[in-house]
Amino acid sequence: MAGANTKTFTDANFQQEVIEAAGPVLVDFWAEWCMPCKALGPTIDELANENAGKVKVGKVDTDANPSLATQFSISAIPTVILFKDGEIKERFVGLRSKRDLQASLDACLKG
Repeated sequence: MAGANTKTFTDANFQQEVIEAAGPVLVDFWAEWCMPCKALGPTIDELANENAGKVKVGKVDTDANPSLATQFSISAIPTVILFKDGEIKERFVGLRSKRDLQASLDACLKG
């Protein structure tokens, strides 16, 4: 369910790939059974492709990585969290438009 530029984040690689990453990282917390998550999937892939080289974009399967869902207090999915230099900058719960997500990425890249 991931595009060519969409990374898969797991318990094993989250610290290195997201927390220790320099710059912005957009993380989609999702599950296979979640219909809104599936609807958001193509948007996440488009953002990953269009921002390749500037922003790291990936997904966390909350069923396969429940400790990450707990660590970041994910109570509803989809939840998308924008990290920058290891810190949470913004959190989106539920379906969001590509425009909203891109605007947050742009703002994060500028400052």
